[in-house]
Amino acid sequence: MFNNIYKNRKILITGNTGFKGCWLSLWLQYLGANVLGYSLEPDTEPSMFKALNLKNKIHTVFANILDKETLNKTFNNFKPEIVFHLAAQPLVLRSYKEPLLTYETNVMGTLNVLMAAKNCESVKSFVNVTTDKCYENKEVTTGYKENDPMGGWDMYSSSKGCVEIMSASFRRSFLHEDNAFSLATARAGNVIGGGDWAQDRLIPDCIKAINNNVPIEIRNPDAIRPWQHVLEPLCGYLLLGQKLFEYGKLYAKGYNFGPLDNSVLTVADVAKKIVNYYGKGSVIVGEKNPLHEAGLLMLDITKAKEELNWTPTLSADEAIKNTVAWYRHFYNHEFMYDFTMEQIITYQNLCGEKY
Repeated sequence: MFNNIYKNRKILITGNTGFKGCWLSLWLQYLGANVLGYSLEPDTEPSMFKALNLKNKIHTVFANILDKETLNKTFNNFKPEIVFHLAAQPLVLRSYKEPLLTYETNVMGTLNVLMAAKNCESVKSFVNVTTDKCYENKEVTTGYKENDPMGGWDMYSSSKGCVEIMSASFRRSFLHEDNAFSLATARAGNVIGGGDWAQDRLIPDCIKAINNNVPIEIRNPDAIRPWQHVLEPLCGYLLLGQKLFEYGKLYAKGYNFGPLDNSVLTVADVAKKIVNYYGKGSVIVGEKNPLHEAGLLMLDITKAKEELNWTPTLSADEAIKNTVAWYRHFYNHEFMYDFTMEQIITYQNLCGEKY
């Protein structure tokens, strides 16, 4: 896949101990890449990084992206060719409690990583992962396009809007030379899959409730989101990284990676499907959280389809089914590394020769 662009190449991933970072690290390793992670220690218990014993499988520098000295040293020693930047404070509700941490990590931390890449001659392409929440959300029924205004009601969303604006400015200010690396941003949201145990996220909350034999309590049942399995946007990130490496600045811009329209479901629908596939559990509507959360958020993925030839492969039902299967195996004490790799290989085979 991806024209074998990742085979034997040095790939640096920030945030590789997180949910999406673990999956991306494993997939790149399967593609034959030499992967180095740069991340904080996992901050959830359980964690996918620990469950798969990735500390002994993915070489990782455990440090903060706010630590400029260690960050620059890591870049200069490893000399990566492609960078995937996923490190972030990724939670909306936490951003209300810790706005300074959110902005320091997401904005200044990202700038630190960009500067480290700028000062490292080996870097050829850089995929900066943001979120669908970077848009000024007016809760309209049409999907947001890449040229729609940035914004964000809460501090997390606005920090990612800032990162998008900063990335465009960084590109114009420092990456106009022919030998400069190519920088693109990737926007996706409501990614589901095995191994996510973050606080205040629907899937982990559902799984924890089921295994604790208590009802699943949802606070915003009618909220509409574009749900997608984690391997879908990661496939988009990998495809984007390939195009940047092969064609450079032609693809140095922002791209949306979201599901098809029939995978846009309410929170209540998703919770009920999880109960159905797990074979037990129940759903109740709890007290609505007083902090603002978007009720409707959708993405237009036309640009990724037309320019990258990227299209979603899994339906919402398939995404939820695969996610539940992962957690069922985990709680049955199965060999999770093997099962996770099996899901990656199965997904890659489903894609066939599309990429």
